[in-house]
Amino acid sequence: MSRLFSTQPSLQRYRIPRALILLIPLLAFISVPLPVDASGLQEITEILSHPELYDRQEVMVTGQVTNIQLATNREGQPAYGFLLKSHAGTLKVISLGQAEVREGDQVIVEGVFSHHRQSGRTVIYNEIKALSIKPLNRLNPDLVG
Repeated sequence: MSRLFSTQPSLQRYRIPRALILLIPLLAFISVPLPVDASGLQEITEILSHPELYDRQEVMVTGQVTNIQLATNREGQPAYGFLLKSHAGTLKVISLGQAEVREGDQVIVEGVFSHHRQSGRTVIYNEIKALSIKPLNRLNPDLVG
């Protein structure tokens, strides 16, 4: 059969090294932190209005830290939680490690939103498991606003 009628695209035509082609699927698992960009922020009110759309999705929100509570998880690691308040609503935020925020701080939280989750007999609603928490007063001014 002639190459003219082949249904398989030829890799030679594009001169892509075979080693690179084998590495492409692995690149999907590499995570590079990106700088905080205000264009990616979601409004707390939007998340609270349509929580099913954001359930188990990564979100980025901003607000004021209130009601910080320190804890220890089941493995004995330090953890903490707080309420993230904006003019339009409140979300719970949880994170591992030492609390690096203070009461009243304005922060940007990036994490995975859960509309509801079960913790023993308790159901917890509208919570973000934080991947990063950045106080606005510690950010590079070029990245804010």
